Amino acid sequence: MSADQLAAKIARKMLADEGTGPAWGIELDEVREGYARIRMRLRPDMLNGHGIAHGGMIFSLADTAFAYACNSRNVRTVAAQASIVFLDAAREGEILVAEAREQALAGRSGVYNVSVRSEDGRIIAEFQGFSRSLGGDVIGESE
Repeated sequence: MSADQLAAKIARKMLADEGTGPAWGIELDEVREGYARIRMRLRPDMLNGHGIAHGGMIFSLADTAFAYACNSRNVRTVAAQASIVFLDAAREGEILVAEAREQALAGRSGVYNVSVRSEDGRIIAEFQGFSRSLGGDVIGESE
């Protein structure tokens, strides 16, 4: 199995095992070593009091892409810190696409940038996450 095939398998397993991703309708577009692109359609229950996407939903989508990218080498990894800048509003029915890219990896620490865009390419938010590996496999050899 190639490194990219393993990364995709890990993301599929993580998505299946978490409650949030399936509940929100998150779909995997592409996952490779150090990279993940996922999507989610905004539903009415994902909006804030202004009728636009709740910032927490946008952050969570970006954080999920970040998680798949930073666990792609099959080493259990978590967020140590993350920040986001919201640049435009998203509305009910829009599909948001989060694309995570590994920027640096040194020892147990990594830096990842995640762009969240509308399906037509409009920039919604920019997220940066710092990861820390915990050690151990995300999936075992038998999985």
